[in-house]
Amino acid sequence: MTAMRGAVVVASNRAASGVYDDTTGPLLVDLLVALGFACGAPLVVPDGDPVGAAIAAEVEGGARVVLTTGGTGLTPTDLTPEVTRRLLDREVPGIAEAIRAYGVAKGVPTASLSRGLAGVAGNCLVVNLPGSRGGVKDAIAVLEPMLLHAVEQVVGSDH
Repeated sequence: MTAMRGAVVVASNRAASGVYDDTTGPLLVDLLVALGFACGAPLVVPDGDPVGAAIAAEVEGGARVVLTTGGTGLTPTDLTPEVTRRLLDREVPGIAEAIRAYGVAKGVPTASLSRGLAGVAGNCLVVNLPGSRGGVKDAIAVLEPMLLHAVEQVVGSDH
């Protein structure tokens, strides 16, 4: 049986332009590989429409899960939720709510400022994560025990 395909999209103007190396995407690739997904290197793109184009390409290419990191805050260039929402057939608000709640419970009040979404686009689960390493690590703690089940549910697999 072929492994399901996963993808990671990093939304960062500075990392995309080479100002610094992204350190969040590899954490998410490691998560997906550990869960049994086939996953290549993270795709690092500028904030905004390039994020939506990257997600759409992965969905069209057969990815069953796309995790994004970055672009979920309050700055004018943080547009990941907006470009993601246009692609979704259905939202799954509990995932994003759980990620925010986990961070707040750990004593990071700014976790509540993340505007990340989660939802289904075709046969693919898309989840927006914060752009900080701490936020990504918190999200991994939330996603790890349920991500595979959620992805299987998208195509109607039994409980």
